[in-house]
Amino acid sequence: MRDFGQSASPVGRRTVLLAAVGMAFGAAGCSSDRRDRPHATAAESPASPSGLPRATQWHPSPDDVDPQVKLRAVQLIEALGNWRTGEQGAATAQRRVSALGLDPGLVGQSGPLLASADEAVVRVVDAQYGGILTDAAGVLVVCRQWTRQAGAVTAGGTTVDVRLSRARPRWAVTALHPARPGPAVSSLPPAARKVLDDPHVGLPPAARADVRSGHIHTSVLEALLRLADTYRMNLSVIRSGHPLNVFGTARPSDHPRGRAFDVWQINGRSVVDSATPRRLIESFMRDAAMAGSYNVGGPVLPSGAGAGRFFSDPTHHDHVHVGFSS
Repeated sequence: MRDFGQSASPVGRRTVLLAAVGMAFGAAGCSSDRRDRPHATAAESPASPSGLPRATQWHPSPDDVDPQVKLRAVQLIEALGNWRTGEQGAATAQRRVSALGLDPGLVGQSGPLLASADEAVVRVVDAQYGGILTDAAGVLVVCRQWTRQAGAVTAGGTTVDVRLSRARPRWAVTALHPARPGPAVSSLPPAARKVLDDPHVGLPPAARADVRSGHIHTSVLEALLRLADTYRMNLSVIRSGHPLNVFGTARPSDHPRGRAFDVWQINGRSVVDSATPRRLIESFMRDAAMAGSYNVGGPVLPSGAGAGRFFSDPTHHDHVHVGFSS
């Protein structure tokens, strides 16, 4: 069973990159739109006087199937997760969301993004499609967040499954589903500890918490370690924050069962970037199949032995999905 939904034909590539979220939380610093590294990290921007990293705005790639869908989802997450002293709380968050032309009731679905803190900064690591249909879409917004309370800065973050529907003049956000990784267990298998420590396996906060929860299948952990011998990977999603069902269907996804992972960057090159060598992505997909995956999806269809294990569609234009049956 392939882990993908019914997807419409690509809408087209657009290069217009909006910065409308700036009006929601003030004039923040903006990350540069470098094609091979489009997301700013904490080390790239100096800290503010409060000790928090400076806020930056994430931009979609011009190579995305529909950049405006991702932009809309990220604008909401950035509006929810950024605030200055005196702007904390649900009421001011609702005003920031309303300024985007979105339903302020979405604030009640923001989960850990709206923490109890004096000040907060959110940085989007990646935004990938959970599904893209003609009139509906899901965007998995992977983010880190720093909060300051009583002078102490705490680092955290989450992944939010943002659901959208097509509307005029812009896509509308209909629901938010933040990740729920579960508590960390006291004893982890050796493979899980190795994955957490491997510098070639980049884990955002929710994915790292997934591994710590003990709910990730051994096949996933061993495949990650095997691939890390050859590649540097940045993961977007493992278990939590992913839709329960394959988008647009009633079929259960492998992700919530801890039997899949998604990779958005390989050897420092974004999967969505048209400048990333196709041979690199094909090689990674083939090696993922060799590591035991029965279901490898991405922006290309590798040929040769085991071709039946591969699939490609618009939803997987921006990442490589690696799923396991057991």
